[in-house]
Amino acid sequence: MTDESHSSSNAGQAQKKSHLFLFLILIAIVLVAIGGITLLQRRSQFKALANDTQTQSIPTVAVTHPTVEESQEDLVLPGTMQAYVETPIYARTNGYLKKWYYDIGAKVPKGALLAEIDTPEIDQQLVAARADLNTAKANTELSQTTATRYDGLLKTDSVSKQEVDNANGDLAAKRATQNSSEANVRRLEDLKSFENVYAPFSGIITRRNVDIGNLINAGNGGSAQQLFYLAQIDPIRVYVNVPELYAPSIHPGLGAYLELTQYPGRRFAGKIVRTANAIDQASRTLLTEIDVPNKTGELLPGGYSEAHLELKVDAARLQVPVNALLFRAEGLRAITVDANHTTHLRPLQIGRDFGTTLEVVQGLSAQDWIVVNPADSLEDGAHVNVKELPQNNQPVRAGSPSTNSNAPQTSNGAAANNSGGNNGQSNADSGGGANDRGKKGKKAKEPSVIPKNTQQ
Repeated sequence: MTDESHSSSNAGQAQKKSHLFLFLILIAIVLVAIGGITLLQRRSQFKALANDTQTQSIPTVAVTHPTVEESQEDLVLPGTMQAYVETPIYARTNGYLKKWYYDIGAKVPKGALLAEIDTPEIDQQLVAARADLNTAKANTELSQTTATRYDGLLKTDSVSKQEVDNANGDLAAKRATQNSSEANVRRLEDLKSFENVYAPFSGIITRRNVDIGNLINAGNGGSAQQLFYLAQIDPIRVYVNVPELYAPSIHPGLGAYLELTQYPGRRFAGKIVRTANAIDQASRTLLTEIDVPNKTGELLPGGYSEAHLELKVDAARLQVPVNALLFRAEGLRAITVDANHTTHLRPLQIGRDFGTTLEVVQGLSAQDWIVVNPADSLEDGAHVNVKELPQNNQPVRAGSPSTNSNAPQTSNGAAANNSGGNNGQSNADSGGGANDRGKKGKKAKEPSVIPKNTQQ
């Protein structure tokens, strides 16, 4: 019994040890499994993070098409109207303003008396100069009498030759003094004549800067000031800067006309009268003058106008917003995006500058996608994500604001949000407009040349 009980006890202990060993093995297997699953999850997370990081590293850019200009025959350029002749009028003598006769807006003929200046100092100097002239004349007459007598006495040897020479020399000195006094009197008389201010040409008084009693200083330097500003406005002249591309077609006699916003539907006909015959190196334009008759005075100097040059221009022209251009050392560039989302730097030839937009005459086509607000770090051959801006596909008139000129500013913020973890949803409230999927849950419209499955 004792041996059997001992054997049974050993068997029970062995069985317990076997169960404990199996339990430990099971725990180890479970821990290994949990560790493996954790490693797989971390690996999957790391891979997803790496893919997300790679995706976010690709910049998102806003793209749009160049805007096609309306077909037209005239070359339209901005211009500022100027008076045909204009000059400031200064006093030529010192004194006080005694009286003025014409105010601003008055039409004056050539030679009209504009103002009178009281010159008391000049008057006193003239009186003294005339007195000095009378003294000089009296001295000259006395010397003349003395010299004549000595010449007569020399014939009878009553005086020496030296005395005659002295008398003649004194006469010459007295005559020179008299001539100097006469010149001084004429100078002061001329200065006194400037107390009357006359109009040098027919025109309109556009400015009057003095009033009765003002101190007047001669000349246009120091503390001197303009008395009047006179302008001849018939004809009116307009200077325009013609792009170098059209310079060969510009010549004197070419027809032109002006259009003004304050006179809708009216045309003021004129013609080109002269050009600078040289291209300005800074702007690459030809300075051109247009003269327009202005009998009624409706055209005012300093006003803005649209100058239409009858060049018969019918070639297709494009406009791009100014913030779609890059200024590089090698010249002006635009960045285009192809169907593979690859960027290309395109050299451009620019025509007219309309302020918010520029005319492109060479380097782009209407089907190209150009990047607006491109980063300076964006280079040729870079891979990018794209977002199309809303655009009006209707042709625009040359010089009129296009829909592209304001859109890039809002789209740039949306692009920044895309790269910052917004998963490509556009910020419609800040100007995304047609690309709204933040509220509606719809996929943004893609450019037709760009595969949709690559949009982030």
